[in-house]
Amino acid sequence: VMLDKIIDSCNYVVNNSKNVKINYEKLDNFIKDIDCNNLKNWLLFNPNNLLEFDISTLINFLLIFESIDYCFWGNPKWEIIADDGSKKDGSDALLYCMLKLFRIKGLNELEYLSIDEFKKILNGNVEIPLLKERYETLIKNVKIVKEKMNGDFYNYIKDIYKDEELFNIIIENFDSFSDFRIYNDKKIYFYKLAQLLTSDILHIREYLENCTVDYSKLLGCADYKIPQTLRAIGILEYNKELLNIIDNGKELEKGSEFEVEIRASQLFVINYIKNKINVNAIDINDYLFLYSKKVKTIAKPYHLCKNTNY
Repeated sequence: VMLDKIIDSCNYVVNNSKNVKINYEKLDNFIKDIDCNNLKNWLLFNPNNLLEFDISTLINFLLIFESIDYCFWGNPKWEIIADDGSKKDGSDALLYCMLKLFRIKGLNELEYLSIDEFKKILNGNVEIPLLKERYETLIKNVKIVKEKMNGDFYNYIKDIYKDEELFNIIIENFDSFSDFRIYNDKKIYFYKLAQLLTSDILHIREYLENCTVDYSKLLGCADYKIPQTLRAIGILEYNKELLNIIDNGKELEKGSEFEVEIRASQLFVINYIKNKINVNAIDINDYLFLYSKKVKTIAKPYHLCKNTNY
């Protein structure tokens, strides 16, 4: 099972890690104060009136949006001005732009979107990083839904309520969700966006369709925000060379030892917490993501790595 491969491969990295160490004393202390009882999936906060879509449109939207929801940093950082005059950046800005696009064009019309139209929709202070890659992924995934799924991803997956099944359908049909690295000649699996999409679809269906779903096998979304938080708390410790790179805003190479060890350590920590307190790993992931607000004032920069995975 692919989800098992993720944690097994991340455990291997942590056991062989040269640059990133886990401070178990800090980790055990942190666990004592965790309260995952009041966690709500981000979709339930209804950003940009997302929930006004019917369930089918919403899930088709999430597939397309989350396949291109990665890598926003730059100097300066890409940001947009919303219709109400407010500034938005990162994932929030992409969500805003893509919702606007979806309200004009349905999923199947997106196949005919030109790169110039796409660029215009994402118009900001600078060009969004990896514009071409995002555009190509969007067009490709729309075509897959059209050709393989009769133009409706929701209809294709509507009888699936278990995370493993849904996750497998996503990674088997859409290769843009592929997310692995090679470390010591071994394949290390992450699948950040595929896990995020699986989690979001199941959470939103549980909420809107009042059905019973299972997302207990998901492991977490290895990105840059949660390791930044874990470092601020003192749970992740980096060696001098890595600290120097991150704190001076230098880029890490995709697939470098540094990058793989940071991402694997995050998933290892989440799994460790899960085994101690018996809460779903994806809920711990979301808890840590929200916790970043608490450590904002003491957090050092996050690692920079140009890629289409996170």
